[in-house]
Amino acid sequence: MNKLLSRIQRVDSLLCVGLDPTGEDAQVVGRLTEVIDQTAAYAAAFKPNLAFFLSRENGVALLRDTIQRIPQDIPVILDGKFGDISNTADHYARFAYDVVGADAVTVNPYMGDDAIVPFLREGKMVFVLAKTSNKPTHSLQDMALTSGGVLSDQAARISGKLDEENGGVGLVVGATQPEAMARVRELCPTQWFLVPGVGAQGGDLAATLRAGLRPDGLGVLINSSRAIWQAADAGAAAQELMMQINEHRRAAEPAVSQG
Repeated sequence: MNKLLSRIQRVDSLLCVGLDPTGEDAQVVGRLTEVIDQTAAYAAAFKPNLAFFLSRENGVALLRDTIQRIPQDIPVILDGKFGDISNTADHYARFAYDVVGADAVTVNPYMGDDAIVPFLREGKMVFVLAKTSNKPTHSLQDMALTSGGVLSDQAARISGKLDEENGGVGLVVGATQPEAMARVRELCPTQWFLVPGVGAQGGDLAATLRAGLRPDGLGVLINSSRAIWQAADAGAAAQELMMQINEHRRAAEPAVSQG
């Protein structure tokens, strides 16, 4: 958490640069280097997507090299969406933190706190899937609970409790449904949100920031993957999005503070 806060304060950015490398293996190494070097000045964090590396020959080595390429003061969130029983989750945590050197992970909470707790190490962060940006035909997250609310609300509550007890627990909350984000923010007023869905998935940046920002103007990391990876100038794309985030962020702060 301290690493993330220090980075945000240093560069005044809430932009998370997603690394979902597409293309032929021979071209990907060069493009990863290019994107990291061009966007590092604007990134609060980088988020490599594990699947896009494991699908390649020597993908673990590529992932490790990619993380080592990222400047040491920029947090790395390994997007693995891990979610298994505790003894298995412990090995996933060793892989994420000890083998490839990530600072944070994303975790699927379907198996409860057993799937989350093994990742709670000092100095590390866990972003728990609550309300994601995809729109499935059959959604588990939107299933109503007999106690009231929906399943994603319960994921948020569990994560909030773990954050109170341990610290370092945030949530993944998609940008495609600002009203759902506002509900999660009400349930979890202090936690950090990792926010996919702006850009290619159609999420509205201004509405997202209005719904998700904390009163201090912090609390959200806006992720962009495809829009930056596919840009002719990744650095310019990252800078433009960072500036848009900050513009909307400044506009949203007074409204949030008065709420």
